[in-house]
Amino acid sequence: MNTGNEQKYSILLVDDNPQNLTALSRILTEQGYHVRTAINGQVALKSVQNMLPDLILLDIRMSGMDGYEVCRQLKGDEATREIPVLFLSALDAPVDKVKAFEVGGVDYITKPFQPDEVVARVETHITLRTMQRRLQAQNRELEGYRDHLEDLVKTRTAELTETNEH
Repeated sequence: MNTGNEQKYSILLVDDNPQNLTALSRILTEQGYHVRTAINGQVALKSVQNMLPDLILLDIRMSGMDGYEVCRQLKGDEATREIPVLFLSALDAPVDKVKAFEVGGVDYITKPFQPDEVVARVETHITLRTMQRRLQAQNRELEGYRDHLEDLVKTRTAELTETNEH
């Protein structure tokens, strides 16, 4: 996808299974992503504070803090709430998937994962996040133009009022 692009997107993988981390890291690195890993929820939250990733792949069942709680904390923090979280889990019951979306996940990949599916879903959510950021930047730019135009109208109105009074 982005191999050769000027932007190298950052992905944080969170899973307490080292084999999953190794396999996913290899798959995504080969696609040109900058991959960081975390072996549990606490490490993941600290890692995110040090450097915001563009996307997080998060296992649900982990010792200590589970993926649901990690996602709740991310979504509760202004600095991290916009980072897309894709859950990765062997849990495939509808109730587990619904809970993942309720806590703020944007997608759900069932283990054992298929490399092509992981890449396709990651690419989709990276693209969506990139477009969202562009729209936010354009909205800020438009707000600046609007404010400038409002100032010009106020100035011109004041000038016309002054002219009419004379």
